[in-house]
Amino acid sequence: MRKFHHLGIPTATPRPGEYYLPEHKVHVLDYGTNPYGIEWMRYDPDCALPELVKNRAPSRLRGGRSRGRDRGPGDPDRPNSPSPGVRVAFIVADGAPVEFLQYTKVE
Repeated sequence: MRKFHHLGIPTATPRPGEYYLPEHKVHVLDYGTNPYGIEWMRYDPDCALPELVKNRAPSRLRGGRSRGRDRGPGDPDRPNSPSPGVRVAFIVADGAPVEFLQYTKVE
């Protein structure tokens, strides 16, 4: 089962409380700090993530296994692990980035 988890929105504005992921060159303000589940994401100029990811707000879906598929049609990024116990993969659905999160630990 998949369900809406949070919404990531790219921004150029630094925000108090954001943390830095050096391996991805992105500053993140956790979605748990926002009552609407918004995760603000500020990318370094040399961030290697695809422009589609850096410039459009991807929806985050949490849940079920990928049935052996790590990437979907038009996937802009390879699966990765931004933090321990979390695996992430992007697909492009109707021109919009969608991020799938798989948790191997309890939140």
